[in-house]
Amino acid sequence: MRKAFGILLIISSLPLLVFLFNKIGVELSSAQTFSKQFSESVQLTEHQSVNPTILKDEEGKTFSEEYTEWREPQKLGNIPTFVQQVFINSEDAGFYDHIGFDLSAIARAFMANRAEGSSAQGGSTITQQLVRMRYLSQEKTYERKMLEIFYSYELEQTETKDEILNDYLNEMYFANGVYGIGGAATYYFDRPLQNLSKAEMTFIAGIPNNPSLYDPLRHFDSTKKRQERLLDKMVEKGDLTEVAASKMKKEPISISIKKKKQSFPAYSTYVMSELRSLISEVDGYHAQFAQAKTGTEFAKVNKALTKRVNEVINKGVIIQTALDRSKQDQVRKDANRILNGRGKLQAGATVINNQSREIIAVYAGEDYRKFDFNRSYQAKRQPGSAIKPLLDYAPYLEIFRANPDSPIDASEFCKGDYCPRNYGNQQVGTVTLENAFKNSYNTAALRMFDHVGMKKAFDYLKPFTFDRETMKDHYYTAALGGFKDGVSTVQMADAYTSFINGNYERSHAIRSVKMRNGQTLYEWPDDSKQVWSPSTVSAIRQMMAETVDSGTASGVTASSEYVGAKTGTTNDFKDYWMTGLTSEYTSAVWLGYDRPVAMESLEKEKIHHRLFNLMVKRE
Repeated sequence: MRKAFGILLIISSLPLLVFLFNKIGVELSSAQTFSKQFSESVQLTEHQSVNPTILKDEEGKTFSEEYTEWREPQKLGNIPTFVQQVFINSEDAGFYDHIGFDLSAIARAFMANRAEGSSAQGGSTITQQLVRMRYLSQEKTYERKMLEIFYSYELEQTETKDEILNDYLNEMYFANGVYGIGGAATYYFDRPLQNLSKAEMTFIAGIPNNPSLYDPLRHFDSTKKRQERLLDKMVEKGDLTEVAASKMKKEPISISIKKKKQSFPAYSTYVMSELRSLISEVDGYHAQFAQAKTGTEFAKVNKALTKRVNEVINKGVIIQTALDRSKQDQVRKDANRILNGRGKLQAGATVINNQSREIIAVYAGEDYRKFDFNRSYQAKRQPGSAIKPLLDYAPYLEIFRANPDSPIDASEFCKGDYCPRNYGNQQVGTVTLENAFKNSYNTAALRMFDHVGMKKAFDYLKPFTFDRETMKDHYYTAALGGFKDGVSTVQMADAYTSFINGNYERSHAIRSVKMRNGQTLYEWPDDSKQVWSPSTVSAIRQMMAETVDSGTASGVTASSEYVGAKTGTTNDFKDYWMTGLTSEYTSAVWLGYDRPVAMESLEKEKIHHRLFNLMVKRE
């Protein structure tokens, strides 16, 4: 009945509206166009606000907020009745009675505008204002007003009054990039809406009427006067006594601007990068990337993934992470201290908790600032000998049932014209695997790689996260870490966790991605798999421990029941690596310059050893 009445009312009012349009010089064809739009029914598209993304640490405490617009969406039941009434009284006293628009209010606005020779007054209901915010422009023309009426009526058919009011209170603009009454409360008073006094609620309620004029940061006095007028309106409507209103007007208003939480920027930027990987994995984009055969196909998948990531971020999700605040802070401070005064020398590092296989801290570089180049995951460098345990030794141990005492020929060895030398051009013969490992003999590693076979050796890397980076690296130079595109510390540390006990599951910083209502959108799948046999793990761990005791990693002095590591140095000493694990942590450290330069002069200082020590330091 109500819908039929609304349609009849609109149709019956069309001649009046057309008459008004003609009076102000609008062509009849414009009105006919609007009429046709209405007859075909206005289609309202789904509306989605851009909400803040919240990052929480291992204890569930917020450490970073990612947003360009600050919002704190509230359910209507959580918005105090007082503030609801303030808006209804000031903006649309007949809100619960009209069908989306108020013809008498429109007529009054038309007469006032005609008298003033302008279109300043709009006679808009709350529903019309919501429609304007969502679907239309803010221009003040009679054409737009006509379309606004049609949209408003359609909206009233699809949403209840309470839903419309709730949306309105959450989507209004409160200046300074703040949207919604909940966001205004936390932004201007740094407190939840429910904790504000009625005087404070009324103060921020005055902003949306004219966000420029009533911006409290620039025009506090104007906002205060607007508050007092709103209180007078509440008295006029009988919702407030004069005594109470007078008391509220005298209450001091003290603004306390919310500070955007941006703690631990190195970790938060990594998390946002991992979010993309998580969505790609769970939603099937990773498989589509693998199937893409051309650059065009790859770009198409990448575009679709980017769109999906943006959709998720705009929902205003809560990302629960594994951030260990004290560890992250210790890593940042100590690494900065070690690198301080060394010009442009930089480092990147990743720390993983062995028990949970979670990334609890990263080091992005000295004096890292948000959105700088994050060297923990964006710096892809050749790993040098740090790759040998994964690509040479472990596969060899698996296939040939060897052990640390097994012999290996470490004399000169060539594959075609590739004839690598040992460090310092050392000439050696047959040695044990352990001796070859701790002294990082290139000749022995290349022989093992050759015995295993290039394809089979690379197959052992497939479970790890740098498989795509090594697709173009099926050359013998890869046996010694000569990768074209390089790898990151996140990838190296992740792969080394397989030497904890032979089982591997992708290390991650993200525990879950949830909506504000608690609905889980994404979690990393449980895909633990055994990649190394117990005997291989035991052998690798023994050899890494010996490397720390008397090999190339001597100088690592971490205090732990177990400490094992492997160094890596690339040609001309352009990169230094230290990757390994203790009983508590697995870590990978890279040291170098963003634009590679020779660093042989730094070799004896063992800076990467010191950095590794602090990464795996017990708290």
